[in-house]
Amino acid sequence: MVDKPGGMTSHDVVARVRRLARTRRVGHGGTLDPMATGVLIVGVERATRLLTYLIGSDKSYLATIRLGQATLTDDAEGEVIAETSAAGVTGHAVRAALRAFVGDLDQVPSAVSAIKVGGVRSYARVRKGEAVDLPPRRVHIFRLDVTAVRTDRASGEPAVVDVDVDVTCSSGTYIRAIARDLGTALGVGGHLTALRRTAVGGFTLAEAATLAELGERPDPVTLPIAAAAERCFARRDADSDEARMLSHGGPLAPVGLAGPYAVFAPDGTVVAIVSERDGKARPEVVLYPAGVPPAGGSPVRPAAPASPDEGS
Repeated sequence: MVDKPGGMTSHDVVARVRRLARTRRVGHGGTLDPMATGVLIVGVERATRLLTYLIGSDKSYLATIRLGQATLTDDAEGEVIAETSAAGVTGHAVRAALRAFVGDLDQVPSAVSAIKVGGVRSYARVRKGEAVDLPPRRVHIFRLDVTAVRTDRASGEPAVVDVDVDVTCSSGTYIRAIARDLGTALGVGGHLTALRRTAVGGFTLAEAATLAELGERPDPVTLPIAAAAERCFARRDADSDEARMLSHGGPLAPVGLAGPYAVFAPDGTVVAIVSERDGKARPEVVLYPAGVPPAGGSPVRPAAPASPDEGS
């Protein structure tokens, strides 16, 4: 886990970890905008195959919303396109407006986003001067707490109000869209000025290391793949024969566990991520290293994993 610094893209972080790990097989489990900081899950080698399961995890953020200014990108990286004094906006009004954002929400993503429209990224169309209307997406805000409301009445400038919030939300939620929509609801415009991701699923900022800290380690991997799998999935323990079968890509008898779960060999190694369907426990991803036998036996080469079911 990396504590991403501001000013870097998620791809920049992956490139740095590739150099530290001396491998190109590195990926991340959920993009953060360059302005944003905080938890970025990075997988190395076989662990990259777990990232697809993390992308859909719930996420938590600390954010600052500036009311009184709207920007082209709905965050501080875009030019200010409208200013309205927010001097009359009270903390009570902010909290009352934000209550409407908790729960299920049909949210229109920022036009300056990576969503594709006709095969072209939305932000690329906006940069060309095109008007982009993105359809709303259903998201869920579990928690949206206001931690501070600060008014700045700089001399000669329209007053702005900065609102610090603590958010836990479903994957796919745009925090800068919340800033934009809060500003619209209060009639003064709004944009995001700071964003720090504090958790992805069960992985928290307390466990994340900076790139400088990773550079001082002999191995940049902070969590072994077996430990990561146990954190993310229910656990099933297999005997040697079952582990060997899974390492070949073969199915096991079902045990009634819901959802994808991790299967471990007797030596504690995670062999595969499995889901039960059609009366069998079938591997979605085989993780056991090629040529290494699970818990003894003849070396085997894992078969290609079965593709996850649609929507899994």
